[in-house]
Amino acid sequence: MTAEDILNDPRQISGTLRLKILGLYNKANAGHIGCSLSCIDLIIAVLFLHKSEEDTFILSKGHAAAALYACLNTLGEITDEELDTFYLDGTTLPAHPAPRQYKGIPFATGSLGHGLPIATGIAHAAKIGGEESFSFALLSDGETNEGTTWEAAHYAIQNQLDNLFMIIDKNGLQGFGFTDKVLGETASVEKWNAIGFETIEIDGHDIIAISLAVDELKTHKNGLPKAIIANTVKGKGVSYMENKLEWHYLPMNKDQYEQATQEIKERYYKELTNA
Repeated sequence: MTAEDILNDPRQISGTLRLKILGLYNKANAGHIGCSLSCIDLIIAVLFLHKSEEDTFILSKGHAAAALYACLNTLGEITDEELDTFYLDGTTLPAHPAPRQYKGIPFATGSLGHGLPIATGIAHAAKIGGEESFSFALLSDGETNEGTTWEAAHYAIQNQLDNLFMIIDKNGLQGFGFTDKVLGETASVEKWNAIGFETIEIDGHDIIAISLAVDELKTHKNGLPKAIIANTVKGKGVSYMENKLEWHYLPMNKDQYEQATQEIKERYYKELTNA
């Protein structure tokens, strides 16, 4: 799968990886499906279209590990045999990413609030070393409740880390409810601009728009760390999962899995056929 293939048919790669994610969760009889479906297009845009060998990508919202595993499998870093061990005893692919097994998973994540501090340190090290590289961290919107996220943000501003990209998967839901009802709106353009990030808001399910946003921000050598607020839908692509808190946790039964795969095929492939 080349970058040109993705740019020509972004829905096809999105649909293919959504089916792969559903297959992983179905086999494992595990939850965290909704959050993987909300962020998959963001991961595609970064890993397939932007990340170079020198760059670092950290999935800070580690509970969406299956989305990262599916992408790394498609990119050839995780084999099909390894992917089949997802969630099993002794696997290198547990529910949250574990470090030192794959180059594309440099750190353990999932305890929210750790990803941005790590990515910030990497970005600063690159600046000190005179390296031309970028550090990407993908956060959940609920994760912007964490104090460590804001500490890292202020560190990035103070040290003018314009090689740092914070991407927020803003699906509006976190573990205990709607994010704006838990601690208020902490993932807004206004807040992140106000503290000193260069911030833009995009459709987090439009792979082309995400890619163009990263392209544009990469050219801004202005000393400002970058924030992309990506509006997404939890459980995107599966009608009974969309915007439903319970799909932060629940596994699928047989009928639900069959319905989910059918809906993804209809939404992501039928439109291509009729285009």
